[in-house]
Amino acid sequence: MADSRKVGVLGGGQLGRMLIEAANRLNIQVNVLDVAASPAKQISAHDGHIEGSFKNADSVKKLAQVSDVVTVEIEHVDTHMLEEVAGQVKVEPSWKTLRMIKDKYAQKLYLKEHGVDVAESVDLEGKGVQGLKDVGSSFGYPFMLKSKTEAYDGRGNFVVKSEGDVDAAFEALGKRPLYAERWADFRMELAVMVVKTKDGVLTFPTVETVHEDSICKLTYAPPRNVSPEITQKAQELAKKAIGAFEGKGVFGVEMFLLKDDKLLINEIAPRPHNSGHYTIEACPLSQYDAHLRAILDLPIPASGLRLREPSIMLNILGGQTPDSHIQIANRALTSPNASIHLYGKGDARPGRKMGHITVTAPSLAEAEAEIQPLVDFVDDLKGKSKKDTSSPTTTSGENQPLVAVIMGSDSDLPVLKPGLQLLEKLSIPFTTRITSAHRTPDWLRTFSKQASSTSLRVIIGAAGGAAHLPGMCASWTTLPVIGLPVKATHLDGLDSLWSMSQMPRGEPVATVGINNSVNAALLAVRILGASDLAVRERLRVWMEGNEKEVLAKDQALLEKGYAAYLQGMGK
Repeated sequence: MADSRKVGVLGGGQLGRMLIEAANRLNIQVNVLDVAASPAKQISAHDGHIEGSFKNADSVKKLAQVSDVVTVEIEHVDTHMLEEVAGQVKVEPSWKTLRMIKDKYAQKLYLKEHGVDVAESVDLEGKGVQGLKDVGSSFGYPFMLKSKTEAYDGRGNFVVKSEGDVDAAFEALGKRPLYAERWADFRMELAVMVVKTKDGVLTFPTVETVHEDSICKLTYAPPRNVSPEITQKAQELAKKAIGAFEGKGVFGVEMFLLKDDKLLINEIAPRPHNSGHYTIEACPLSQYDAHLRAILDLPIPASGLRLREPSIMLNILGGQTPDSHIQIANRALTSPNASIHLYGKGDARPGRKMGHITVTAPSLAEAEAEIQPLVDFVDDLKGKSKKDTSSPTTTSGENQPLVAVIMGSDSDLPVLKPGLQLLEKLSIPFTTRITSAHRTPDWLRTFSKQASSTSLRVIIGAAGGAAHLPGMCASWTTLPVIGLPVKATHLDGLDSLWSMSQMPRGEPVATVGINNSVNAALLAVRILGASDLAVRERLRVWMEGNEKEVLAKDQALLEKGYAAYLQGMGK
């Protein structure tokens, strides 16, 4: 590559290390300011690195002298020094942005001024214990007590659950500059990596983050059980937030999805972020590729930020033994779709980020099935009991459901039984739900609209009489819908069959025979098998069993004759 510009980075941890991995592929030199043998420096051998602290003014000056553009992998830097060197070297993102974001209370006020939804906050600096009690009276309990600066991975945060926690909270954080946030009653935490370039603002897909002990444990791309509308709103909110700041580069935007589906910004990181590690394997361009390109004004095709394949990222955190991260990595070596990243940090300490693992697969359900043993192994090393991380809609099997079998009434269940038993025999995870098109239309609409954003791939809809269930479902989802007409009291089920098979153009329902739940199940399996060789193989074995059964009956009929054969059948 002809570009000879040098990139200076304040901080040489794992983020700097992965930034260098991306830079090396483009033959771009990255100069790191940090201690000797830091993770980033371990994989980059040249004489442009600076040994010292990224908070030291003289060291920052030295880095500026050997670089064409300076960026950060941690926001806790001396922004006044960056302001001073900005006259001689490009600083991306702007030192103004870094100064604003590193003070989390100032960050919240700035976002609010720019019309971005954030949790309500109140300044507590200098207000002592009484200030915390006043917040409890105003916000109610629980509320979040936070340090304005130098806070990350839960450090600098305290959940004040009642007035009885006030003294302990102040004892823990009282020496820091503090503010309080109203408690956000969220159902999920989402994150979006945003890329700010000279030409505008782009985003990577929305992801779900799962935290344990205030540290990100898992990232799901795409999020589980979140509609496309919400993921799009999250991206738009993230773009609006980052559009308010100066400078170029990648920003991590963490947010809360509340129970009423409202979104609130939680925190912003002016750099690559833990929630974006999945992009290395799952997207054409990683967050590190995008950051380099953004600060150097190199092209970034928007399609390069798309999700190529569902993925799950698992953080490797230090356990009880110095080699706990090595044990986890060795276990992951047996997983065929797992990419392992170790950060070169030496011995593990409890809670220290030692690496991460990313699993990609054609479906999120397959990725979950592969990563779950690794999650269990991590929990075992920590001495934690295994947690159920399956979808709330799962009712059969360990994995999230691939098939939803919906019915208008529980009276349809006996008809469905043979098909459900076949799904079980072929190891297809499924869920069964009652969603009447007439008695619960709002529930059917909600279920159908959200289905495509879950693990589901096919829907079987069973109904008798007017049989509007599968047709209405098909009008609200992009997933394939299979109609199963159920024989009702009148008309022998012909009314249901005709209703399902006469859908208007543009709203297809694949309709099977009356009461034929086995064919509905088999069609669902064949749809899944089109993109899943394992499912296709299980179906092949089952079909061969059918063939052998028929051939055995033919041989018996030939040998016994029809009369003896019928007698054996009791006819």
